[in-house]
Amino acid sequence: MTTLADLKAFDLASAGVSIWLFKTAPGGDGHPRYSGRWVGITDDLATRLRGAVGTCLEPIAETIEYDILAQNNEGSALTLQADETHAHLISAAVADPTPARKVRGIRDLANSVFCVAKFVHEGKTLLAVRKTDASWSTRRTTGVIKMFFNDEELDLEEKPGFSIRPDFDFFILDDRVFVRSKPHFESVLSYKAGHEVAFARLKKEPDFVGIFSELGPLDEYVGTNKIHLRRAVAIQQKGHYKDAEFMRRLLAEHARMNLSITFDDAGRIVPTVESGRDIFQALLNHRLDSRLTLEIFDVPSTERVG
Repeated sequence: MTTLADLKAFDLASAGVSIWLFKTAPGGDGHPRYSGRWVGITDDLATRLRGAVGTCLEPIAETIEYDILAQNNEGSALTLQADETHAHLISAAVADPTPARKVRGIRDLANSVFCVAKFVHEGKTLLAVRKTDASWSTRRTTGVIKMFFNDEELDLEEKPGFSIRPDFDFFILDDRVFVRSKPHFESVLSYKAGHEVAFARLKKEPDFVGIFSELGPLDEYVGTNKIHLRRAVAIQQKGHYKDAEFMRRLLAEHARMNLSITFDDAGRIVPTVESGRDIFQALLNHRLDSRLTLEIFDVPSTERVG
């Protein structure tokens, strides 16, 4: 398995560099459609990209296994298997730099959704992916006078300009993806769409449906909110709602745990939009009782230590 050490040991200085720009569209089979084109770059830009990736990788000291609710910080990266994502679609696209897929005009560049810097050295390929900013949208320049400073005066800039921040969102190396920006990673690889599909399946699962008097208010609470969708998927993964003893304890202890949840005479949860947060906290097992301070806390995630 590819490790952080492998990622940081990649020889950027000796690698060949190319740039790919991608546009996306929804696919009929639930998978995204990526349309990628490569563009020629100067040696100066290639050098700048090598330095930008190296600077981005330098502070990463540890990896955290990707989880629906996991978060990383400046010194860490989330990591997961590439085959658990749509990353293979990007890898397959950039492996085929045919003349027909070369950028020929501004229209091929404009409105790109994400950019991929491709580094190749001794048969190894490292992909650095960054979601593009507003400079890649053709709508941005409408009604704007663009200027540049030259020889102590301002002049009209008529050439189109594009820019990306030198801070990449995620990296793909062999069988692993290393994530620096979780929101951009999930956006580029359509994770939110996958969460929506997973939540739709959860709402049809008999074990889940059976713990509620109705699902309408809970469905309204989740809506299309990406955080709530993540939590719904985490609830399915944890599966506490399938445990009769867990649900019995929830019924018996919810008031003492300050959970604003109502149950009907059959012991089913009666959801409301307002109680949606507490219901999710309970089913995630994220409301915990400290034996040390005798206080009750909400926690972002749980990890068993014994």
